[in-house]
Amino acid sequence: MTTGPREIDVPFRPIPLDVPEGMKPNEFFNSPENLKDLTENNGLLTNDEDLLLYRKALGHSNEFDCSIIYNTSQSVLNPLGRAVRRTQLPSNVRKVWNRMNQIIIGFMLEHYPDPKKHLVLAGEASLDATWPITSTGVPSIRMLHNHFIVFDKKELQNSKLADTENPNLTDGGQHSLFAAYMQDVYVEFLSTLDLKTLKPITGEASSLSLTGYPQGLPSWEVIGGIDSLKNIDFWQEYDKILKGFLDFYRTFFAQVSSRNSGVPKNAYFPKQIEKTLLFNNCFLSAAKKVRDKCINDAK
Repeated sequence: MTTGPREIDVPFRPIPLDVPEGMKPNEFFNSPENLKDLTENNGLLTNDEDLLLYRKALGHSNEFDCSIIYNTSQSVLNPLGRAVRRTQLPSNVRKVWNRMNQIIIGFMLEHYPDPKKHLVLAGEASLDATWPITSTGVPSIRMLHNHFIVFDKKELQNSKLADTENPNLTDGGQHSLFAAYMQDVYVEFLSTLDLKTLKPITGEASSLSLTGYPQGLPSWEVIGGIDSLKNIDFWQEYDKILKGFLDFYRTFFAQVSSRNSGVPKNAYFPKQIEKTLLFNNCFLSAAKKVRDKCINDAK
């Protein structure tokens, strides 16, 4: 079996999707009308915390595909003022968000228990604040959302390999830069956060044999499996990893912007940054490579 990204066709689901007359599809998906449609036609559940669970019409898989979105479109009209990461959620919303995630993931594993038959994925989509508001996708909606997807492994295995030159499979070189220079220091940095439920893993155990995902990017084993998601300790460590990720890359791009810059303001883990990142030659040399490239080739 050849390992590599797969390309699958997902037929349109025959569920309601009303694009208002006179509005182009891309305009619709980047507008509050999309949220209205999700709520009225495809919303499965909503609550007082403005968390909306909805099914996908244009989705990734026809086996199982739904999302939760923190729908603040009616309370926060400024797209740039909406929460785009779980660290920006109010405490009460984050608690309910965590419980909804735990319940849906548990449901997925209960109905798709055999990892040889199905691939179960759950992912949190954090929209970066620098994403241009005119870009394609959902930047004008700009709200934190999650994906819950199940793929039939036979369908994946029988699908054709994706074109490795497909721009949707590239990241502008950040991955290769990370893999070559920063992978070890990233794990070292997050290992200082005293994690007990989440354990870094590498090698074959950390990737999918069918597609190779996530191609060497950091992976974590959940000690205790699905039951750990019912424990607040898991979600606290999950938040720690996200905060560590933000600290890592804020520090990195601060170095790219200004040589020998210090600990970023409002860092979550300033001591660990100073001790681990700002004294690591691989981390600093990677920042220098990006800085030099920006100076010599602004494109």
